[in-house]
Amino acid sequence: MKSNDIRDNLATEQYLMNYKNFDEPLVLFYIEGPCIIVGRNQNTIEELNNEYVREHNIVVTRRLSGGGAVYQDLGNLCFSFVVDAADEKFGDFKKIVQPIVDALHKLGATGAEVSGRNDILVDGKKFSGNAMYTKNGKTFSHGTLSYDVDLDVLTKALHVNKDKIQSKGIKSIRSRVTNVRPYLAEKYQNLTTEQFRDVLLLSLFNAENIAEIKEHEYQVTAEDQKEIDKIKEQYYYNWDWVYGHSPEFTVKKRKHFDMGTIDARFQVQHGKISAARFYGDFFGPQDVSELEQKLIGINYDYDSLKQVFADNDLNNYFTGIEPADILQLVEP
Repeated sequence: MKSNDIRDNLATEQYLMNYKNFDEPLVLFYIEGPCIIVGRNQNTIEELNNEYVREHNIVVTRRLSGGGAVYQDLGNLCFSFVVDAADEKFGDFKKIVQPIVDALHKLGATGAEVSGRNDILVDGKKFSGNAMYTKNGKTFSHGTLSYDVDLDVLTKALHVNKDKIQSKGIKSIRSRVTNVRPYLAEKYQNLTTEQFRDVLLLSLFNAENIAEIKEHEYQVTAEDQKEIDKIKEQYYYNWDWVYGHSPEFTVKKRKHFDMGTIDARFQVQHGKISAARFYGDFFGPQDVSELEQKLIGINYDYDSLKQVFADNDLNNYFTGIEPADILQLVEP
């Protein structure tokens, strides 16, 4: 089933790797709507501009492989290779993505090269990030190919204020980014992402047209789809996997209002608030420790905080300070 949802595609990739055997390496290409995929060992909240992501309805999920957070939209082409683990040295990105680099060279991007740990660069700028995962004798290596990604959205969605959250999550390294489109031969610079995928496939397989390689295509069956749907719910649509899997972290946010300063500090474990304290010179007829207790155990996300604040009269704890302003202060 074709889908532009990253969660569906990651589940399909995982299913094909774990439950299907093929006589040759498996190659997958997929195209997603706006989304952010964080690495297995990252703190999801720490990697995002959460307010921007929420306001622009950007899908957020976590993948099985390590590495840093990436942004994708319909201008990005995702690729994945599934191979026998015995045939590839884990972490040897240069070898496993070389066919993609060679194909791009044929399309005119002769300066494309694997650089550093797991990136493909052109003109010193990153247009592809890659990650690996191994299980049960198989390895998949998947990566992004920015063809015509909205780089303005990318930089805003992944812009994080580092001084607000502290954790031991593996943090992304921000690099100069670009699209590969301007570096391709002129005849490949005005393609749709789907057309770019097709010419890349033809280059990979040294074929003249898609019909020549149709016999290599695998069609997902109805039975396959049932199992894929189970994986989707277990992992990629699952709040506990996407956010709860994050390492323990602390949040410290402070702001001065006309009616006093609020210094909010949260401890977050498995994505839920495990401790909450409010310091400051604010006024209120009720002890703020009552509110602190009500926050313990809730998901540390915008909707959960908004609901607790709506259910309680915050004027009793922070007299004269607007609840919307307090929510804006403490939200992820």
